[in-house]
Amino acid sequence: MLVIFHPIQLICHKIWGYDAHRKSVAILNWFLMQTQLPLFNTFDFKFKEELPVGPSYIFVSNHQSMFDIPPLIYHLRHYHAKFIAKKELAKGIPSISLNLRIGENCAIDRKDARQSIAALIKFAKNVFEKKRSVVIFAEGSRSRTGVPKPFKTKGLLTLFKYIPDAIVVPVTVNNSWKVDRYGKFPYGIGNKISVLVHEPIPIAGRNGEEIIAQAESVVHGAVTSTAIDS
Repeated sequence: MLVIFHPIQLICHKIWGYDAHRKSVAILNWFLMQTQLPLFNTFDFKFKEELPVGPSYIFVSNHQSMFDIPPLIYHLRHYHAKFIAKKELAKGIPSISLNLRIGENCAIDRKDARQSIAALIKFAKNVFEKKRSVVIFAEGSRSRTGVPKPFKTKGLLTLFKYIPDAIVVPVTVNNSWKVDRYGKFPYGIGNKISVLVHEPIPIAGRNGEEIIAQAESVVHGAVTSTAIDS
């Protein structure tokens, strides 16, 4: 799927522009979810509250595996959600690296704080100007056991500063850690990967640290399955 959609993305981007490219990425991620059906892994995506299209949202999620990403891209497509990812993903991977480079996403060098902040500021300004939305895995790295990690605050505070009218939306992913806990082989079988989008939290006029603490509590409070529990 990644190889097939790489030239499709390029053609859509170069000939028809932003909207066509965005739709091609959404379709790709729908197909990526279907690739899990032979392993009886399914996806369930729910909104606790309807989110109107228009405002800039900052979707703040936990991170369990690479299979968190396709349902988020597909189901948040109407909000023009852009991702923040490590720079290593921006080259060498068909479709994924291309989308990071041309799809208004943000690639950061986690070993270079200055580059990371500069990239985030440029990214946030574009989000604010064009009324895009953001998906950020606030824990910073995946949890292969599903056990939540503390949220990192610097990136979120930068987004709050440069997208002052944004609305924070906590998101909890469950069970995707079971699919690739052991890497690419063997994949887990018969798992229901669920994504729950919680009620929005306006940030205007509020302390950033308090918003992050509230979002972290909501996200982590809805984690239902970890390796420790089993």
